[in-house]
Amino acid sequence: MAHWLMKSEADVFSWDDLVAKGAAGEPWDGVRNYQARNNMRAMAVGDRAFFYHSRQAPAVVGICEVIAEAHPDPTTDDPRWECVDIRAVTALTRAVPLSEIRAEPALAEMVLVNNSRLSVQPVRPDEWALICRMGGLEG
Repeated sequence: MAHWLMKSEADVFSWDDLVAKGAAGEPWDGVRNYQARNNMRAMAVGDRAFFYHSRQAPAVVGICEVIAEAHPDPTTDDPRWECVDIRAVTALTRAVPLSEIRAEPALAEMVLVNNSRLSVQPVRPDEWALICRMGGLEG
């Protein structure tokens, strides 16, 4: 199982919005960046991702799961764009703010720290475990 981080602006689509979708989940649509799209193409059913609120109070707030592999994005007729479907798994006991992630030396190489604009990004196993611990969960 691979690990990822998926960003959304909380006022556009929040963790609570994903939770409300239940087991049916939601397509992670609207991504218009080739690198992010390619990351979604690499995802497999069962992969886990951090749900990250960007902008106002940037923080990792939950864990979601890929429930459908890459397929055409329903928000466009352009065949270049694809998306995966995800569902909420669990909220973190406490949100892990970007400021704490940046302050943690063990996370200095994390994509989030070095390319904070990429909306779908890989997370290494050691980074996953540490952020889970920081958020009050076992990795």
